[in-house]
Amino acid sequence: MFKLAVAAVVAALFTFSPVQAAGAGAGAGAGATEQAKKSSVAKKKVKRKVVRKAAAKTKRAKRQEVAAVSERPRMVRRVKMVRGKRVVTYQPVRVAAAAVATGVAAKTVGDMAGLDNTADPLALRSNVAYVIDQNSAEVLFEKNANVALPIASLTKLMTGMVVMDAKQDLDEVLRVTDADVDRHKFSSSRLPVGANMTRRELLHIALMSSENRAASALGRNYPGGINAFVAAMNAKARELGMRDTHYVDSSGLSSRNVSSGRDLAKLVMAAHGDPVLREFSTTPNSTVQASGRTMHYRNTNYLVSLPDWNIGLQKTGFINEAGRCLVMQAMIHGRNVVMVFLDSKGKMSRTADAGRIRRLIESLPDRMDVDAIRPSTITASAPGLTR
Repeated sequence: MFKLAVAAVVAALFTFSPVQAAGAGAGAGAGATEQAKKSSVAKKKVKRKVVRKAAAKTKRAKRQEVAAVSERPRMVRRVKMVRGKRVVTYQPVRVAAAAVATGVAAKTVGDMAGLDNTADPLALRSNVAYVIDQNSAEVLFEKNANVALPIASLTKLMTGMVVMDAKQDLDEVLRVTDADVDRHKFSSSRLPVGANMTRRELLHIALMSSENRAASALGRNYPGGINAFVAAMNAKARELGMRDTHYVDSSGLSSRNVSSGRDLAKLVMAAHGDPVLREFSTTPNSTVQASGRTMHYRNTNYLVSLPDWNIGLQKTGFINEAGRCLVMQAMIHGRNVVMVFLDSKGKMSRTADAGRIRRLIESLPDRMDVDAIRPSTITASAPGLTR
């Protein structure tokens, strides 16, 4: 019996030990799994950190590359004829250092004169605004209208008037030459040197698409050349009573082409009397031939394409010194209206200002008391300005 009892105890011990061992093995396996999971999470964290560092390094490298590129002088390809041969040169584009460094547009002449501090009830983005009833000469809105400022490509409206006054043959074929290339601001042009076009086509794209080489070619092919053409522009300005106006070129690239809102209203009314200038300035788009090559041009003023605008004549303009400029003749609320906007801020701001003026006119009766809606803050100019 004793032996049997001992055998039973030994058997029981051997039975218990494997179970305990099996339990220990399971616990160890669970611990190992948990440790493996922690290790995997740690590896993932390290991997994410490495990826973030690499991405940050790449971004820094890209910023440095962009900065290096922006510091390099921009080059413009120029082609000219020398002794009958095409010579290709590359010239640096002059960019204002402050504008490159800060990314902020340079101040316009109007801003430097303090015109941007002039308030008006419509909160226009233009430093100068002048709106009149074309038939009665009634002033509907006025803001700094006597101040002479750069007018950019609004100049081309006078260019068109001088061409038409001279009664030059519009079907005469003219040649774009190296003399028409802009070496003042290095502006781009779609017209290649050597292109042959009629005077009609050059005038059309100069007024519709503000093509600078076209305007230059028109002036250069005037009797007596470009100097005689500019003299004729200034003589026409005096004839129209534009006493705040002066021209130095036919394209408007120079900031020395200046005029006031009141003067430009006179120019618009005079130009509106010519059916060719009316048609060419308001064509939404056009196809012209340059030495047999078909070229498509669009109007720089998208308002001419809108059915709810009835525009009889228009011209846009822009250079850094002038800001965004716009002159228009339009029928609004039964009135023939002339609008002038100079030194506007923002690409769409001049047309937005035209919309604000339009809503103002639509809210008025057929006749109006001008003094009642024209506060002194609108007509006041910044101190120290001369005409």
